[in-house]
Amino acid sequence: QERLVESGGGLVQPGGSLRLSCAASGFTFSRYAMSWVRQAPGKGLEWVSAIASNGGVSTYGDSVKGRVTISRDNDENTVYLQMYNLKPEDTGIYYCARVTGASSGGVGSWGQGTQVTVSS
Repeated sequence: QERLVESGGGLVQPGGSLRLSCAASGFTFSRYAMSWVRQAPGKGLEWVSAIASNGGVSTYGDSVKGRVTISRDNDENTVYLQMYNLKPEDTGIYYCARVTGASSGGVGSWGQGTQVTVSS
């Protein structure tokens, strides 16, 4: 059974940093691209970032470009999202997702999400 478990969320002041983690199990992690998606209060899902199965290519949404870095450790079956210079508009639930392909595709499975709140 596939499982994705996010952690690392919390309350941070504007300008602060957070590192989110997503531990994967139940599938061959190194075969799939991984993605982070977020949902702000009262809004729809917004794609944040994705990383190819081998970690060679990373892509970012315009709203976070230059402020986040996605990475993965295929030995530890974990994907990370390092976020810098956080803004109040970054507040939301952050979900980890397995992509259906090695470099692109739809979403195969979701984690339960981790709350990020950026507020002074």
